[in-house]
Amino acid sequence: MKAAQIKKYNQTLDVTIQEIDRPQPLANEVLVKVAYAAVNPLDPMNNRGDTKLMQNYALPLTLGNEIAGEITAIGTDVTDFKVGDQVYARLPLAKIGGFAEYVAVAPDAIWYTPKDLSLREAAAIPLTGLTAYQGLFEELAAQPNRTLFIPGGSGGFGQLAVPIAKSLGLTVIVSGNAAARDHILNLGADQYIDYVIDTRGGADIEREMAIMKPGGRIVSLIDGPNKQFAKQLQLLFWKQLVFSLAGWKWDHLAKKAGVEYRFIFVRSDGAQLKKITEIVEQQAIVPAINPHQFDLAHVKEALELVAHGHPTGKVVIKVQAG
Repeated sequence: MKAAQIKKYNQTLDVTIQEIDRPQPLANEVLVKVAYAAVNPLDPMNNRGDTKLMQNYALPLTLGNEIAGEITAIGTDVTDFKVGDQVYARLPLAKIGGFAEYVAVAPDAIWYTPKDLSLREAAAIPLTGLTAYQGLFEELAAQPNRTLFIPGGSGGFGQLAVPIAKSLGLTVIVSGNAAARDHILNLGADQYIDYVIDTRGGADIEREMAIMKPGGRIVSLIDGPNKQFAKQLQLLFWKQLVFSLAGWKWDHLAKKAGVEYRFIFVRSDGAQLKKITEIVEQQAIVPAINPHQFDLAHVKEALELVAHGHPTGKVVIKVQAG
């Protein structure tokens, strides 16, 4: 089968389309024929080796974290799924490889695709949805009648984070570009703040901490891991020390502001994906997909768009499975 791999970490996002063996599902796995794979900011990071301290992959590495496709074979111990089921997943951290014609994955990492979405649309949901779900339920431990602010939340993340947050009884404030205002408000946001200049990075976190009430929590999807994150993942002591030093600035600023800083590195979870699917179906959510048509031979261009461009909608790759 064809797969988009890197032979070494590189800053130029180079990938090679290789012919590799089709995976054979273990007794507790299913084999998925990948129809579409989504490209996330995590993929260029994996290409460059930015995540080595958190997840050190063996090389060569097949890239790709998020897929939608059809089950073509099941292991002898699998009972919840059958051949022909259309499923989607954020692949387990230790078993990424969605930029390939087939993946073998445990059933506890997958769920059935939303009934009214195409496979192309479905591929845009798992990683983003799980990020929102785990951020709200686990990292923020969000409670009803509290307020959530999502800066720059007019894109794909906001499309899922807003309805999930509203299902928890939160008041939701979103900032974003004016063109997305009506769409985000229709998803349930209570207040929308337009902005013109998109300033992302560390300075934003400092400003966000300044407007938070004491005792609040801030979860970052962009800036660095900290000591709490390393301890939560039960990383080796030396890695905990490294992340403690790397995240000291944010922990110090958070303590000064009377809030708590957290970093999220989203994992696969089929049970959570089931709940996300229910929300997507109930709210009739259709994720925005970037109009550019990428295929497996053009993974590098897709990675470059996500890493250096400003894509409108999720970047999705059509995977030619035969």
